[in-house]
Amino acid sequence: MNVIIAGGHGQIARRLERLLGAGSVGLVRNPAHLPDVEATGAAAVLCDLERAGIEEVAEVLGGADAVVFAAGAGPGSGVARKDTVDKGASVLLADAAERAGVRRFVQISSMGAGQPPRPGGDEVWAAYIQAKTEAENDLRRRDLDWTILRPGGLTDDPGTGRVLLAPSVPRGTVPRDDVAAVIVALLATGARVRQVLELVSGDTPIDEAVMQE
Repeated sequence: MNVIIAGGHGQIARRLERLLGAGSVGLVRNPAHLPDVEATGAAAVLCDLERAGIEEVAEVLGGADAVVFAAGAGPGSGVARKDTVDKGASVLLADAAERAGVRRFVQISSMGAGQPPRPGGDEVWAAYIQAKTEAENDLRRRDLDWTILRPGGLTDDPGTGRVLLAPSVPRGTVPRDDVAAVIVALLATGARVRQVLELVSGDTPIDEAVMQE
């Protein structure tokens, strides 16, 4: 399976690239990150989703079986980049997927998206949740085989291979290893199309969790 991963240098993305190997391509905006992506066994392509046009991105996606949006402005970024990356880059990638005829689209969002940010909270966090919500809303309107994944608090603990995956789950944490493994299972099975799913650690093996309805 040829999978294009936006935000290819991110922590979840590199775990995903290691699992997918030569069948994946990581998109990065910083040339210095190309060797790190290639070290996972994936191919790496320079493509800045904050600056690229739809035709450029559609050309990169040509022939792909699926697209994963794993990009994010990241810690230390301000309000403006939450809008241009967490929302804007996702919208551009979905536009390009439609143009290139790539139907399968997995979007990594965040638990808390889909609801108004808590009043009086951190301005940057509120902007992040708002951007993720708007990116989700954009994707849900499209005629693509999308799945939106909302992980809980992310950790670097080793994956357990067991999760709780459902439209609504109690707040909790989940290793990045398990997030990547869930995405691989979603891509391999084609399950959970047009569903918004929350994800935390749990007791159900990933392969079973993905196939449950």
